[in-house]
Amino acid sequence: MSATADRPAYRVAHIDDIPFEEGSSPGTEWKPVRRFFDVRSFGTNLARATNAGDILTHDHDEVGANHEELFLVVSGHATYRVGDEEFDAPAGTFLWCPDPAVVRGVVAKEPGTVMFVVGAEAGRAFAPSGWDTEPLPE
Repeated sequence: MSATADRPAYRVAHIDDIPFEEGSSPGTEWKPVRRFFDVRSFGTNLARATNAGDILTHDHDEVGANHEELFLVVSGHATYRVGDEEFDAPAGTFLWCPDPAVVRGVVAKEPGTVMFVVGAEAGRAFAPSGWDTEPLPE
């Protein structure tokens, strides 16, 4: 892969290099990974909890965007909420939601828990949601 005038050939960054917005719980860091790297083929974000019980991503579906989503607890410990079920999710646990109508959410069980999520519509060119086109936080 080669660089173009508007994009480098690659970019390396630490989680702490990515600016954050306040997430669903006060103090939770919501990091707009897609915007930071200018990813154009899928949506991706990261959330880091300040406290146990922090909401890493609110209960939601993806019907409007028709997105599949893949979640990963990178560090710490969380609970995946899927429909009426809950699943224990220590670091290294994935959750795959190919059905956009399934309601899903993630709650931290430990302070400092980090959740990474990737999503897009299967078989379609990616277009970011309106909220995902805002300027990066300062």
